[in-house]
Amino acid sequence: MEKYRDIGGNSGISAYEVGDDFIIVRFKKGGMYLYNYSITGSNHVNKMIELARMGDGLNRYINLNIEHASARKIA
Repeated sequence: MEKYRDIGGNSGISAYEVGDDFIIVRFKKGGMYLYNYSITGSNHVNKMIELARMGDGLNRYINLNIEHASARKIA
């Protein structure tokens, strides 16, 4: 996994991993979630990947745009 840069210094995300059609996000308070094209949708996943690589805005995007049912807890 790649460490999330957290430019703003206030994110709840610690790390992420990107694949061809998914992103896995590790949260600081625990838990890792898989977001993929088939469950979350390609538009959301691609935006999440963009934000993860920028190191800013991913936690906010998830909170505002992604329903909990759109992810699969993997750890």
